[in-house]
Amino acid sequence: MEELTRTEERVMKAIWELKEPFFVKDLVERMPEKPPYNTIASVVRILESKGFLGYKAYGRTYEYFPKIAKADYRKSGFQKLLSDYFDGSAMGLLSFMAKEEQITPEQIEQLRKLIDEN
Repeated sequence: MEELTRTEERVMKAIWELKEPFFVKDLVERMPEKPPYNTIASVVRILESKGFLGYKAYGRTYEYFPKIAKADYRKSGFQKLLSDYFDGSAMGLLSFMAKEEQITPEQIEQLRKLIDEN
């Protein structure tokens, strides 16, 4: 799966929140910062070219929909993080989190339960 820029990811997150097909104008209206229409239209076309969005044409108007689920993107991003920064080691990631993120004993116990269940 191709990586997204921060802007593309921000727009994709807004699209996933819509949970329905959309027109660019609808997306712009739903975004809190109200970005320019042309900016969002350009990002949407890039997302379509990267395979993240599909569309249905109505003459010169396009209705877009996500082709990649948020969960699939999250999984891909996590796998990349694990691979790039922890040599693919889940233990390395958990060790880092325990040392750097100050995981509480309660959270460690929850992790143990999750591990035991799987």
